[in-house]
Amino acid sequence: MESKELTKAEEQVMQYLWALKKGFLKDIVDQFPEPKPAYTTVSTVIRVMVRKGFIGYNSYGKIHEYFPLISKSDYFQNHVKSLINNYFNGSTPQFASFFANEQMNLSELEEIQKMIEEKISIIKSKK
Repeated sequence: MESKELTKAEEQVMQYLWALKKGFLKDIVDQFPEPKPAYTTVSTVIRVMVRKGFIGYNSYGKIHEYFPLISKSDYFQNHVKSLINNYFNGSTPQFASFFANEQMNLSELEEIQKMIEEKISIIKSKK
């Protein structure tokens, strides 16, 4: 898969497709809140995403059943790496520091500290 990012419309379709795991155009359009977009609009977005390599499909005559070619966690991981590279000079500690300094309260920081300590313990136990 190419390492392209999704547009807002594409990301919305992917969120629905990740939740569905697989689905036909009607299933995907049904996920949208009212007012629902036109089938042709969603179909166009899906065709672009097939071309980009984010979505695959099985054909049943003229009907296609779509499924994600990238998991939500893989996409998110790639998206975060791109964010870190573009805004934090590729530095994960700078990225973490930004959130620690700007966005988090004490309980959130303690929760992250606990997760980090657990991860450190796991890594040390593998040595």
